[in-house]
Amino acid sequence: MSERRVVLWNSLSYGRDPAVVEEIKALDATLEELWAAHRAERARIRFGERDDIVRRARAEERLERAA
Repeated sequence: MSERRVVLWNSLSYGRDPAVVEEIKALDATLEELWAAHRAERARIRFGERDDIVRRARAEERLERAA
């Protein structure tokens, strides 16, 4: 996808084409979604499941209030 986007950007240097612009926008959106999923998975691997993180944070918050 990234390579296709590079080709499309290069084609825009020869002149503006609305179809190419739309395809670039679609590729950008797809790539952003993929990167977001990648970052979320890396965070899950590093820190654990979201529910576990929230549970630990709430327990720590309760301990701080009790102290």
